[in-house]
Amino acid sequence: MHLAKPLISALTLGAGVLGAPTELQRRTARTSAPSGCLTVGSSGTYSSVGAAVSALGSSTADACIYIAGGTYKEQVTIKYGGALTLYGQTADTSSYKSNTVTITHSLDSPTAGSLDKSATVNVVSNGLKMYNINVVNGYGKGAQAVALVANADRLGFYGCQFLGYQDTLYAKSGTQYYSNCMIEGAVDFIFGDASAWFGECDIVANGPGAITANSRMTSSDTAWYAIDHCNVQAASGVTLDGTQYLGRPWRVLARVIYQNSKLGSLINAKGWTTMADGATPLYYEYNNSGDGASTSGRLYETSISAGVTKKTVLGSDYGSWIDSSY
Repeated sequence: MHLAKPLISALTLGAGVLGAPTELQRRTARTSAPSGCLTVGSSGTYSSVGAAVSALGSSTADACIYIAGGTYKEQVTIKYGGALTLYGQTADTSSYKSNTVTITHSLDSPTAGSLDKSATVNVVSNGLKMYNINVVNGYGKGAQAVALVANADRLGFYGCQFLGYQDTLYAKSGTQYYSNCMIEGAVDFIFGDASAWFGECDIVANGPGAITANSRMTSSDTAWYAIDHCNVQAASGVTLDGTQYLGRPWRVLARVIYQNSKLGSLINAKGWTTMADGATPLYYEYNNSGDGASTSGRLYETSISAGVTKKTVLGSDYGSWIDSSY
């Protein structure tokens, strides 16, 4: 995945870059720890997120961690044997726009030795849920630098922000659900081989490039990237008309759909571009709107008569592990 130009736009953490795609009912604030949670920051037991995760030890019981508002400069690997929930302090749980918790680090992949090792947060625990937390890799342009690696099954992210420039969100494997989140970057900033649903999210480009780089390789691979009811826009103050593509195939059978979404003028008329040699990707668009939604000049696109469902993307058991209130 090659490099593109300008530096990360200002990371205005805790403030939304765009308005929510739909009007959402305001939910209650979360300003204290839910019952039974370990606590981080402020008057909490632990001063870092990593310390709280380590304190869980080898238990396989359901667990939760509450993180008080603040900026936590650390790399965190989440590897826990039970179902773990991370809660960030917020005045409004329904969106990322009131988030007060940021986990941040600045490290590029060549220096770290791999994509995963560059990540600010690396999730390898099945069943993780994360609410109202900002995850940032502040490295900027020049190299791959991951904010989040999601490398496990049945992962849910709710009202979170993921900010970087190249390779922001490594949706690497398993089934994953992103709701009311914001994902910002420029080059291949949603990539990997997960089967992931992005619903009611703001997908924000801070430079030219391609949004998705899906790495599906075989016809038997069930992976999808489904981008549903999302806003796809340039970052505030950045002019990108026609300089962003909906995706390019990191591997030869990439599969991505944009449906029921608003595509801004940043989207190139061709829609999709190339990367892997000999690729025959499955790229779909259905019922989108906005200045970048016309499909008359698209390349590499397959027609589709209806949008895909969560069951198709996440499996028939999705209702048992996603938070359906989002």
